[in-house]
Amino acid sequence: MTRWFPCDARAVPQARTFARTTLKEWGITASDQVDDVLLCVSELATNALRHGTVANERFLVKLTENDARLRVEVHDPSRRRPRAQQPGVDDPNGRGLLLVSSLADGWGVEPRSPRGKVVWTEFKVAVEAGVTTSAGDAC
Repeated sequence: MTRWFPCDARAVPQARTFARTTLKEWGITASDQVDDVLLCVSELATNALRHGTVANERFLVKLTENDARLRVEVHDPSRRRPRAQQPGVDDPNGRGLLLVSSLADGWGVEPRSPRGKVVWTEFKVAVEAGVTTSAGDAC
């Protein structure tokens, strides 16, 4: 499943809602897993909004599930690669990728053609029996 979001502060809660709805449709309902995924969606969407887009640009959130592995991708038009920070105790920012790294089973960054990047994170998930997931649309 994929969805584009505008360069707008409302995009982050909208991305969370999109992810929550998709997870529910796919039968991924374990609350601790869902909470971890939604927090990572928030962090990656916030990074795309703050560092990967400018006015009138958009970012894409893509969720796929295959063999009990959920992949969340956030595509943005910037080539600037994110890196985990080592914030001080009083620093108000810089913890997003540290949270993603601690909650997810893996994360990384790939180039996106024709420009930009994809920041992804993966989770091992439990899918309810009898629920079919979809790989979603190509972006």
